[in-house]
Amino acid sequence: MLEQTVQIVSNERDTDSYFRLVVRAPRIAPRIQPGQFAHVRVLPLKDALLRRPFSIFQVSGDTFSILYKTVGKGTEVLVRMQAGEELSVIAPLGHGFTVPKRGGETPLLVAGGYGMAAMYLLAQRSPQKGIVFVGGRRRVDILCEKEFQSLGWDVRVTTEDGSHGEKGLVTKPLQAELKRRTKGRKLFACGPTGMLKAVGKIAEEFKVPAELSMDEHMCCGVGVCLTCVIPVKAGDGWEYQRTCAEGPVFDAHQVVWEAVK
Repeated sequence: MLEQTVQIVSNERDTDSYFRLVVRAPRIAPRIQPGQFAHVRVLPLKDALLRRPFSIFQVSGDTFSILYKTVGKGTEVLVRMQAGEELSVIAPLGHGFTVPKRGGETPLLVAGGYGMAAMYLLAQRSPQKGIVFVGGRRRVDILCEKEFQSLGWDVRVTTEDGSHGEKGLVTKPLQAELKRRTKGRKLFACGPTGMLKAVGKIAEEFKVPAELSMDEHMCCGVGVCLTCVIPVKAGDGWEYQRTCAEGPVFDAHQVVWEAVK
């Protein structure tokens, strides 16, 4: 990981609720792997001691981008920042996804809301095309649909209110696809904890491998404060592992779901 002061290239609205931030980070961008994240400090926010973690969405040359939603003081300040202004970034952080191999397992990507951001780089770098299952409460929560389609992936959308795609939860079409019992599938997922629990149980039911990016609250981002731990199987019992260091991506079959809050 590296700490670098980066310059904003663009900071524009992506949907009604989300924004797309592109920064120039020549030392960081070439090192980024799918599923890793950046820990960002908004420099104009003088009284903010803690950084904010964001999944890395796209990488292009010496730049990378993130998708974010205004949910607090930090992002409210961030949304007003313009091209040319600077941010402090520590990245790339965490253990990311395993990129599928050519001729290997067919990847099935499952994303809820902004979880799509963590999946794009995986889809882009995977030589094996697959299916992307994306869900949200409303149409405005569906992100990056066109970007995944442009990569040649089959994109299947669900919304809880039925405003776009199939009505219902994202796990419904996933289960329907897995019931076809096609061999050689692997799940990758990122989204709300409830969705990840459901995907983990589905992976167990259908006996398919699965990697999940756990969306836990992080403070330090470098494995020191231990606020982002999750329970993972170890020997005859289990132990806590840090989402920011050993994760954010974990083997779904190793997570002790009954102990996850």
